[in-house]
Amino acid sequence: MQSKLNKIAKDTNFFLKAFIKNQKKTNLIVPMSYGLFSGGKKIRSKILIDIGSLFGIGYKTLITIGAAVECIHAYSLIHDDLPCMDNDKMRRGKPSTHIKFGEATAVLAGNSLLTMAFEILSYPGLNLSEKIKNNLINKISRCAGHLGIAGGQYLDLNYEHKQISKKKIIDMEIKKTGKLFSFCCAVPLILKKRNRSEIQRFENIGADIGLLFQVADDIIDYKGNSFVAGKKTGKDKRKGKATLISLLGYENTIKYAKNLIFKINNKVKKYGPKSKNLLETLNYILNRNKWKKTTNIWIRLTFPTT
Repeated sequence: MQSKLNKIAKDTNFFLKAFIKNQKKTNLIVPMSYGLFSGGKKIRSKILIDIGSLFGIGYKTLITIGAAVECIHAYSLIHDDLPCMDNDKMRRGKPSTHIKFGEATAVLAGNSLLTMAFEILSYPGLNLSEKIKNNLINKISRCAGHLGIAGGQYLDLNYEHKQISKKKIIDMEIKKTGKLFSFCCAVPLILKKRNRSEIQRFENIGADIGLLFQVADDIIDYKGNSFVAGKKTGKDKRKGKATLISLLGYENTIKYAKNLIFKINNKVKKYGPKSKNLLETLNYILNRNKWKKTTNIWIRLTFPTT
């Protein structure tokens, strides 16, 4: 599994570096690259490729679209770390972009990565029809903007030190994290021109995966340590963040995560042995060191062999 992730990360970074190299050099290239190439396992790109394999989408096409996803993700992390947001000084074991380059530069670098995602999805080397490219840009814009990441971040900040319902917390976490996973799961069906109900089914799977990912990160923040997490932990409690842990408590949140795991498993395993790669990725997410060392949970998702 690690070798697969390493290959995707290598191929994605190779594409992004070549794409940036072909652009006119500006003073923002260095801070953009710092935020973009700061590590990370490219889990979203892996999910995209896993779903793509179910529908026979070419690897090169998926890597290119995944590169746009990684730009969106990097932009969101740069902005999320800002003092006016979550005020994180460390990201993936290194100084956050605003610590390294200053707040104003970090904002502009994040904005530039956001718009670069649209450039990637529209550039001529992506061998798709203009209609499909427009559909992808429209959908990823919705995932990044007020209906997705930005809207979820607004709610996250607005909910601090307030009693928020479970439904609203889940909605907020799906917007913050789930929407980009939804995009990754929907892309292959968009490329195959599947009907709206099929696309929605996979968007829902992506939302569940993203919600699980966010809940896992919240648990790590609650129970983990800074070395394991790669950033300072315990900040959710200090800032009065509205999370499922703050509402349900640690044990009930673990139960909720387990139920979510099996919900995803039941949705995915109907695709038979072809779903092996996706379930392998979900196993990796669940059993990564940060999660295991925090929860002591080891869960193996299964897939049919016939």
